[in-house]
Amino acid sequence: MDLFLIGANIAIILVILVVLNRMAKKHVSFSKRVFVGLGIGIVFGTALQMIYGASHPVVAESTNWFGIVGNGYVALLKMIVMPLVMVSIVSAINNLSSTKGLGKLAGTIIGVLMFTTLIAGSLGILSANLFHLDANSIQAGQSEADRAAYLEENLANVEEMSIPQKVVEFIPTNPFADMTGARSTSTIAVVIFSAFVGVAALQIKKKKKEEAELFTKVVNAAYAVVMRMVTLILRMTPYGVAALMTATIAKTDVKGILNLGTFVLASYTAILLMFVVHLVLLTIFGLNPAMYLKKAWTTLVFAFTSRTSAGAIPMNIEAQTQKMGVSEKVANFAATFGATIGQNGCAGIYPAMLAVMIAPTVNIDPLSPSFIVQLVIIVMISSFGVAGVGGGATFAALIVLSSMNLPVGLAGLLISIEPMIDMGRTALNVSGSMTAGLCSAKLLGEIDMNVYNDGDVPVREV
Repeated sequence: MDLFLIGANIAIILVILVVLNRMAKKHVSFSKRVFVGLGIGIVFGTALQMIYGASHPVVAESTNWFGIVGNGYVALLKMIVMPLVMVSIVSAINNLSSTKGLGKLAGTIIGVLMFTTLIAGSLGILSANLFHLDANSIQAGQSEADRAAYLEENLANVEEMSIPQKVVEFIPTNPFADMTGARSTSTIAVVIFSAFVGVAALQIKKKKKEEAELFTKVVNAAYAVVMRMVTLILRMTPYGVAALMTATIAKTDVKGILNLGTFVLASYTAILLMFVVHLVLLTIFGLNPAMYLKKAWTTLVFAFTSRTSAGAIPMNIEAQTQKMGVSEKVANFAATFGATIGQNGCAGIYPAMLAVMIAPTVNIDPLSPSFIVQLVIIVMISSFGVAGVGGGATFAALIVLSSMNLPVGLAGLLISIEPMIDMGRTALNVSGSMTAGLCSAKLLGEIDMNVYNDGDVPVREV
């Protein structure tokens, strides 16, 4: 019987994919197809949840098959991240007239990211205290106990490094290994290596013109091919969003959410407040926040459903350059830096809230000014090099909790609601990187305001 039900669910998801495909053939806009995919995914996932429950074998096996579309789509995006980062940055620098201003560009973007993370951590502390979060009041089951043991065991793998050591860690001692994503800082390492390649190519233009021209042709050709690959993959977004959302909703632990409803509410309160901060920052820099929401929402929807900041890099760059008028070099640096530095959700809000929640278990007053100041500073510093993939928030939390001498195992109490809050955290991460790109571009004169402000500008559909 279960086999028949699983087959029926697979048939339904196939029908959904066919419907989305027909919409594409009828030239329904890309954004509308993503919205439809999101809506259908929510409805289908809710139906599976209500009929079977999150832990039913039919749901587990069905969503496993849905993963061919959803997880496969995310995997394709991750596949293209490193080639895209490399050729985009090399091409952007190689097409400059000089290297002047590159350091200022990188410093500005990182500065905005760190500033927003500081605010995010503060909002996380505020929200946790307003909702009176306390780990003492949470009942731990077997899954929570197993998670706590796992975190305690893996704490040894979290190497505590000073700020200078963290900076040195960004340097790609083996760029080929970093191109495989071998380290949590691999994305930034590839950015640094690509910047060196671009600067070197720029400097040989005067001395070795023939070689420089040949290299430029090769880079431009590679860039054209990679961007075409990005387009091909992004065309699958509506299908991926539908499958991912269906699986997420179907497997959501409703009982866990009800038991930890206060933490979920506090988390999304802080996340929404931080979204408002992003809009306020854009307004301060003379950018229309309504236009930002209109042009960024497709990327944010993908980040929300996929829960991967790194996987969102191609869509992030596409949104900034094609829809918002940000220059290629700023968009590439902001999207890649934002995936591993200063993540507002995973490295800002989440670790701060956990620390406030766990503090009472060791008789620390979470309202103490000294505790709050120390926590905010540690959150900001620890946000360097957090991997923009699943588990990045846990990694950030381990660093912050261990630095604050708080028991890391208690972070396992939230395992049942991790997927639910991770969706909002990831969307906030990506919004933070786009906000950093836009503010930096405006500050440095690297944005076409006509493109940004024109709601009717013909955006290249994928």
